[in-house]
Amino acid sequence: MVKKSTWSREKIATWESGKGLALCLVVLSILGGAAWIFFIKGLYLLPEKMCEGTLEKAAVTRVLSNARSADEGSHSRGVGHGLSFSCYVTTSNDSGLSGEARVQPTSSQEWLKHYQETGGQKRIIRVSVGDIEALAQINSENGTSSVYVPCTPPVVPEYNASEPYAVIGEARVDGSTEITGRPLRQTLTDFAYRLTEHAYKLAECKAPRDFPEDLPRYKDD
Repeated sequence: MVKKSTWSREKIATWESGKGLALCLVVLSILGGAAWIFFIKGLYLLPEKMCEGTLEKAAVTRVLSNARSADEGSHSRGVGHGLSFSCYVTTSNDSGLSGEARVQPTSSQEWLKHYQETGGQKRIIRVSVGDIEALAQINSENGTSSVYVPCTPPVVPEYNASEPYAVIGEARVDGSTEITGRPLRQTLTDFAYRLTEHAYKLAECKAPRDFPEDLPRYKDD
């Protein structure tokens, strides 16, 4: 009987020890998961659609690196020929995705020349559908993408009555990114396109137009 009692105590002790180890592993797993969520939760807590529908969370998580926290917002200023609409996402690791679309008196030639001149050594690639044009800088680390859509505001100042007006959208990224090259340029251009489309409607441009679902895709470099 003594031997059986000793064996039972040893078995219970072993079982208790194993249960304690399993409990410790569960606690460590939970703590590890909580720490992982704490350090990357920022982007995943963003709304599915932001900035009045012009930016989707899927695009943000595709471009920006994981971060502990993230903030997003949009602003609309002015009306008609003075309208601008901006959108941003910033993160705790100093990276961000931002863009703006504004109505301004600019021809497509002037718009293109601006990016050619300010691009320095950056080469420009372009796509278009009808009179909607888009461009991106292709040999820079992050670069900028822009979209040009002709627009005649409901009211044009007399001193600019003869000038061609357009909605010009621009998107850019700062800091580290998850993607580079053509995928990044395409995502930025798509973002700029949605901003431009939204601003066109907000400005109540005189000639309502149907915007294609997507712009033509950039080709591989």
